[in-house]
Amino acid sequence: MGFLPTQTETIIAEKKDPPREYRKLSPKQPIDLTIDTRITHAEKHAAVGGDESFFVVDLGEVSRQHQSWKKNLPNVQPYYAVKCNSDPILLKYLASLNTGFDCASTEEMRIILDLGVHSDRILFANPCKSQLSLVFAQKARILRTTFDNIDELDSIKAHMPEAQLLLRVYANDDTAIIPLGEKYGAHLDTVRILLALVKELGLNLVGVSFHVGTGASNPSSFRQAIKDARYAFLQAHQLGLRPSILNIGGGFEDSSFKQMATSIRDVIDFGFSSAITIIAEPGRFYARSAYTLACRVISRRRQMTSASAAGIPDILYQNDGIYGNFMNVIMEKEVMVPKARGRYGSMPSLGHFERQREDEGSIYKYSIWGPTCDSSDCVVREAAFDCEVNIGDWLIYQNMGGESTHISTPFGFEMVSN
Repeated sequence: MGFLPTQTETIIAEKKDPPREYRKLSPKQPIDLTIDTRITHAEKHAAVGGDESFFVVDLGEVSRQHQSWKKNLPNVQPYYAVKCNSDPILLKYLASLNTGFDCASTEEMRIILDLGVHSDRILFANPCKSQLSLVFAQKARILRTTFDNIDELDSIKAHMPEAQLLLRVYANDDTAIIPLGEKYGAHLDTVRILLALVKELGLNLVGVSFHVGTGASNPSSFRQAIKDARYAFLQAHQLGLRPSILNIGGGFEDSSFKQMATSIRDVIDFGFSSAITIIAEPGRFYARSAYTLACRVISRRRQMTSASAAGIPDILYQNDGIYGNFMNVIMEKEVMVPKARGRYGSMPSLGHFERQREDEGSIYKYSIWGPTCDSSDCVVREAAFDCEVNIGDWLIYQNMGGESTHISTPFGFEMVSN
């Protein structure tokens, strides 16, 4: 079993690898104390990188989410989706909690193997893989992988013949932040054909999987997907195949998790025996709420008379935008609600996330933009503060550990440089 911290361990992670600073906080000390310390240090010492945005990572929150998972889905083994957030500190901590890992690329598999995680704890959960990645997985003995089409089976037979296969069936939550049904998943009328080909090729079917979409919120989508997975199990048994794993994918949102978990438990208990191993691929559930992002205001534009009279808010320009850690504003239609911090932190009111109110009842409205010259680099169309925000102040964004921290990177692949 992994360890559980007695203290909330918070890590300030610079946007660029190193430096990283470590802070141990008691449960009563708020995370914003760490932000204040980082900001104040940068201001007073004119630290290199003082203008860079940075993350505060609360591993205590990751631990709390893990405990919630074990409480609500005690018989479902989590395989953390590395594509969600591949921060090495987070991955190392999750490894200590004995989670598995869902990898979707060669680079992601390398990252997890380099942590010393055994290949048995890794699932290559990409239904459409390159031939080189199949060769890598075979050599690394990462044998469990997904498929959903005939061509993939041919590639697996040629390059990863010892694969332990999970058939990915179609599933879709239309209300999900990012639905996945259009891209992946075998429809029910193709299930028997694919399973028969698995048998004909002499490959090893070990299970069935699905994924309803990122940020799913409709319990009925999970219920239907589990019923469809049961159909695939029955078809497999009729063909003499013996799958023993059900992978219920990811898409879990913290706000609806308990309701989702109840529906999932009920359907699984009704449709599957206790001999079936149940796994899942949570990503955002573990990472999103654990990360807070601090961005510095690098410039400001106050509207002149006509624009001000028209109610157009003043403009703040910060050092991070949609081409950095805010791509989720576009991809996921995320609505950001930042809070303001003075350039020397929120002292003396350490317990308050906001700067002190300057005029009681005053509201200051701004649109917030990233640092690029692209006119689409808008982070917030209108944000309201109870204090004026100046150049050099900081804007604090909570719940930034999901796709936001990884979606701007090349999906676990190495960047090509000129």
